[in-house]
Amino acid sequence: MAHYAKRIVETLYVHRFSKGTMPLRNLYRNCAYYWAAGVVVSLAVNYPRAAPHAPLLGAAQAYAALAAFVLAELGNGVAHLRLRALRPAGSTKYVIPHGFPFDTLGVTCPNYTFEVLAWLAFAALTQSLAALVFAALGAYQMAKWADGKHRRMLDMFGRDYPSRKRIVPFVY
Repeated sequence: MAHYAKRIVETLYVHRFSKGTMPLRNLYRNCAYYWAAGVVVSLAVNYPRAAPHAPLLGAAQAYAALAAFVLAELGNGVAHLRLRALRPAGSTKYVIPHGFPFDTLGVTCPNYTFEVLAWLAFAALTQSLAALVFAALGAYQMAKWADGKHRRMLDMFGRDYPSRKRIVPFVY
């Protein structure tokens, strides 16, 4: 719930979009994806006959996964705040982002990096195959978006754009 509450707050008070990024037809698809994933993951985790969900490595695994989830959510929030600071209200101007987490991670879309890490941590916390599939599907979609954003930045800034990966530090 905290993740979705954070997303609502960010949408209302943080994001400054350069163009309409959510056509109405995508709204239905996205809502169906999140609702279906919520139902499937909650059934997988809470169904009485589901496999036991005691952490394989004990409480340390649960605490580490929870800490990773919280840190990833904080990193995602920092990335969004940094992006907001680059674009004055009412502007559609693109600027090359620098500093943490862009230069630190060496990626164009650290907000997606942290989002994927958060959902992987959630999958480790719940030990649910359904949560892992949800994380993988989300990672695939965010990698596609990151690819488009990375290409757009290279097209706009050319040689001035720093050498960065798209979403996975040192890899992609």
